[in-house]
Amino acid sequence: MKKILSLCFVLCVALLAYGQKSYQLVSPNGEIKMNVKVSDKIQYDILYGEETLLEKGTMMLQLGKQVLGMNPHVTKSTSRMVDENIHPVVPFKFSTIRNHYNQLLLKFSGNWSVEFRAFDDGVAYRFMTNKKGEVEVNEELFQVDFPEDYQMHIQHSSDFGTNYELFYEHPKYSEWKDKKGVTLLPMLIEAKNGHKILISESSVSDYPHMFLAPSTNHGLSSAFPKCPIEFGENGDRSLKLVKHANYIAKTSGKRGFPWRYFVITKEDGQLIENTMTARLAEPSQIEDTSWIKPGLTTWEWWNGATPFGTDVDFEGGCNTNTYKYYIDFASKFGAQYVLLDEGWAKSTIDPYTPNEKVDLHELIRYGKEKNVGVILWLTWLCAENHPELFAKFAEWGVKGVKIDFMDRSDQWMVDYYERMAAEAAKHRLFIDFHGSFKPAGLEYKYPNVLSYEGVRGQEQNRGCTPDNSIFYPFMRNAVGPMDYTPGVINTFQPEYYLSTHYNGGGIGTRAYQMALFVLFETGLQMLVDNPTMYYREEDCARFMASIPLPTDETVSLAAKVGEYAIVAKRKGDKWFIGGMTNNKEKERVFELPLNFLPEGSTWKMVSYEDGVNANKQAMHYVKREQEVKKGQTIRVKMARNGGFAAVLSFK
Repeated sequence: MKKILSLCFVLCVALLAYGQKSYQLVSPNGEIKMNVKVSDKIQYDILYGEETLLEKGTMMLQLGKQVLGMNPHVTKSTSRMVDENIHPVVPFKFSTIRNHYNQLLLKFSGNWSVEFRAFDDGVAYRFMTNKKGEVEVNEELFQVDFPEDYQMHIQHSSDFGTNYELFYEHPKYSEWKDKKGVTLLPMLIEAKNGHKILISESSVSDYPHMFLAPSTNHGLSSAFPKCPIEFGENGDRSLKLVKHANYIAKTSGKRGFPWRYFVITKEDGQLIENTMTARLAEPSQIEDTSWIKPGLTTWEWWNGATPFGTDVDFEGGCNTNTYKYYIDFASKFGAQYVLLDEGWAKSTIDPYTPNEKVDLHELIRYGKEKNVGVILWLTWLCAENHPELFAKFAEWGVKGVKIDFMDRSDQWMVDYYERMAAEAAKHRLFIDFHGSFKPAGLEYKYPNVLSYEGVRGQEQNRGCTPDNSIFYPFMRNAVGPMDYTPGVINTFQPEYYLSTHYNGGGIGTRAYQMALFVLFETGLQMLVDNPTMYYREEDCARFMASIPLPTDETVSLAAKVGEYAIVAKRKGDKWFIGGMTNNKEKERVFELPLNFLPEGSTWKMVSYEDGVNANKQAMHYVKREQEVKKGQTIRVKMARNGGFAAVLSFK
């Protein structure tokens, strides 16, 4: 139930001294403070307790010749406290999210305002304008300084064109400050006394995504791609950007702009549990969401679409027999979908002429008979050039689309994502965006957007390592769902890695691959490997296929950024545990109390753990069964690049 109360514990004092007004916004629990000063500009400091974590934050928005935030005049300030529950259509972490914050709204002469919110785990702000017609946004300034030489965790690109699949880098600010190019969001900062600061954005609509670059004041400054206005030919997957406007966005003059937010935590596990993107996102624009069904899908591209079991009497590849085999496998293992990646159509530019070896309509019919829906892959350019396509797909009985190769985040492309989401929703199709930017709220506004790739996942083979992937629960998954494609059966320690297209392998142990199904959040989970491999390792495969999407509750059990993460998730009356670790220690051992279980009940725990030889033979795992209760402690041991996976069922 929503409560809007008079704000008795937000200190909002306007001090008139030398033309300056000062305001203090405090989180509901009193720990996080945002000190806002309005003089010739708007500045803020962010504190945890009495520690200043970020300082001299500055915000400006240039609309043509008017600069909002330069010599601003406050006409009114209001405060309130909000305490409400949000129920996301697709709950990636929690089916009920408490949205509890204190708000400060500053209105300025010239028909614009800035809204600030303070939560128990961070702060956020956004510009709002109330102007007639359209406005051109020439630039936006987001700038904040570091009081010390902070450790950073970043993805860095030479320019704005990126698919977000870059390795994480871990420089000190002093090592990053002279770097050319731009840094992607989310950015994670290790601040004073172990505090972590995650910077990202939400409610990004009709506006480019923000990037960061070093400022001249020992801190961060925003960077935005200009809006493209002229395109040229560039092959079958994209367009060449020929000409840009002198603005970053042309948009409605009456709107709220994207939220800029800082998640601030004392414990690393709070990053995993945070829901800031959801709390700041626009509500669902889809009235009837009953048809939106998150789920598990097979995927043929990584494993070469060539099953080789004794039951295979047909030639593998992109053909009807192979896809029927995948549908049969999906049906037997409870997967809801089968994905037909590149090759189902004769060409990437014509979605109406199928590959002559693929009887698409027969596959849709056969899938329906087996209760398995069909997903079709498309380039973004193909979808753009065929605006009637989603209506046709719905007529055929297709359930969803995977749209690929956007690789940009300017205003035009952000609008493209939303147009596709809205059109797909009109025809009851879901979308998995690949070659995509990070989640920034569209997945709540249009919950038929089930996942985004934009991550260095398993398709990178040797280039996908636990040392890099261990940052995903704390960064990439901390801002929204991701399509990583886990589930490799042939697993290796890095020095013994050997893999080919038809005999793929992954770095990390078998238990690690299984744990990723619990740890990583998505609305569309992939079984990356060959059905033949899953039939051979049926027990492991059935565990991976049993992990529900989505979940009702998420609890971090043990977490350290860049080193390990162990998480428990609940769906209904079952709990699942997933743990992963990096390559630095031969093994890590944890004693974990099961305090998340309800009182007085006994649970059966089935676990999959790294075997004694997993440090060399990464496929070595041990399966155990035991009875457990609330308050009991379990011992979890993970090898290097290892994992732990378990399911707890009420007895």
